[in-house]
Amino acid sequence: MDSSEKSSAQRIVIPNRHKEKLVGLLHETGSREVVILCHGFQSNKDNQTMNNVAATLEKEGITAFRFDFSGNGESEGSFYYGNYNHEADDLRSVVQHFSNMDRVVPVVLGHSKGGDVVLLYASKYHDIRNVINLSGRYDLKKGITERLGEDFLETIKQQGFIDVKDGKSGYRVTEESLMERLSTDMHEACLKIDKECRVLTVHGSDDEVIPVEDAKEFAKIIPNHKLTIVEGADHCYTKHQTQLVATITEFIKTVILKNN
Repeated sequence: MDSSEKSSAQRIVIPNRHKEKLVGLLHETGSREVVILCHGFQSNKDNQTMNNVAATLEKEGITAFRFDFSGNGESEGSFYYGNYNHEADDLRSVVQHFSNMDRVVPVVLGHSKGGDVVLLYASKYHDIRNVINLSGRYDLKKGITERLGEDFLETIKQQGFIDVKDGKSGYRVTEESLMERLSTDMHEACLKIDKECRVLTVHGSDDEVIPVEDAKEFAKIIPNHKLTIVEGADHCYTKHQTQLVATITEFIKTVILKNN
């Protein structure tokens, strides 16, 4: 799939509840429904998957909105490690923006960290009937040592933060933001998702960032759940974009047909 196709997407700015401006691109087709797409950690709305899904939905006549969480991409605010609940609140501001315009948000989709954010959203707000979790992490206590080192807890207790060098863009992990991640319990959150809310989890069998076992854990505890494992796919579905986007689009079209 070619994510470089130029779209006539409109740039839209939505304030979050902290008065930070969230910047997004609306692929407007005139449909009443707006599907909202959420990027992952250290990513943004121009991520290949967000781009491809939005462009494909647009061709299908379904409006999509992809946006940058606060502190990411073009949006205002500071970048924080963790910040899962803050991002769920960002998503809340976006959903309310479209609801206030008499649009319907039938589906929210998130990739990686964004997958956790959309599940947290569903556990907190109960106003979205369909959630797509692409490669989300089930146990947020895992995956930290890879970024912060073996003795991350000791280090952060001593100096109050850890600076991570990550290519061109490093970032600072504060004790507060680390604790927010460690105290975010996806198991507990998923138990609070309404039984009427349908969750599609998609995960690559060869995901090198978050193991496919995490997807199977979500499948065990979310009541209304469908699991699709994309054989051979990595965390970003680098060579499996066509298959991924087809799976997502089919789910979304089914949802919208049911609603109409």
